[in-house]
Amino acid sequence: MNWHSIWERLALLMVLSCVGCTGSAPDDTTASQEPLVALDLEALRAAVGAEGEENDGEWKWTIPQNDLDVRVDGFRIVPPMGLGSWAAFTPAPEGATVMGDLVLLEDEVAPVLRRLLGEGLTMTALHKHFLREDPRVAYMHFGGRGPEAELGTSIRTVFEQVAELRGGDPGSDPAPKVDNTLDVGAIEEILGHAGSLGGGVLKVTIGRPDVTLQARGARISTFGGFNTWAAFQGTPARAAVAGDFAMLAHEVAGVLQALAEHDIEVVVLHNHMTHEEPRIFFLHYWGVGPAEALARGLRAALDQTGTPRAAAK
Repeated sequence: MNWHSIWERLALLMVLSCVGCTGSAPDDTTASQEPLVALDLEALRAAVGAEGEENDGEWKWTIPQNDLDVRVDGFRIVPPMGLGSWAAFTPAPEGATVMGDLVLLEDEVAPVLRRLLGEGLTMTALHKHFLREDPRVAYMHFGGRGPEAELGTSIRTVFEQVAELRGGDPGSDPAPKVDNTLDVGAIEEILGHAGSLGGGVLKVTIGRPDVTLQARGARISTFGGFNTWAAFQGTPARAAVAGDFAMLAHEVAGVLQALAEHDIEVVVLHNHMTHEEPRIFFLHYWGVGPAEALARGLRAALDQTGTPRAAAK
């Protein structure tokens, strides 16, 4: 199936989904002023069937796509480089808000979207993280609102659909690893932020403490998906970096210019959400070259945003 036929099917599905829809994410923009109640984590874990990760009152379920062998420009893309499906739950006036991302092969997009919409959730973006990848991979962002148990059950059903299409749980395979001889300290020093190593990948996640982001009365945090990140693998002489910039509208042009000047490819520029305040744009990028040169390019782009430096490890 090619992308043209996929988009035709998506257009039809989106139209049909708006007829008589009573899902957990109605198309209103009025945020309730009711005080938020803490998530019922016991009910959420029971509904999803996973322990997940809790952080400051939020809860996230992540499934690494260990079953996929994706290659780009001679590099294997392992889960820490953006090959993980996830769902993050945040307290909201209705009980909880969920937002997340599904990693899908192209022929999985249409059936998973049907299941997503059938569960009362909504797709908020469909895009790519890479160019020239083999096999071709799509990323489907989604959102929803409602009681924790209901949302958890809906999300579990969607993730089960992916497992059914793949013939097994994507996270059950052994976690792949790649070789990495990078000078981690040098990269962290250039970026001004510390990272963590996993699967042979150095991943640096950078929040936006300068921006208070909300969507329909729910706070969207770094943990919940509002962040800039970079993932490095390879050698000092030839490294690959993949990641995402979270930007306010007036920051977009400067970030694009900085990346272009440092030969880092822009893969896609889009939104991850539909009712966020203020508006946030996300830019996915890919670069291959000397590791420190890539880090300097990213630092130049970070300097075009309100992202401050932090002490590296």
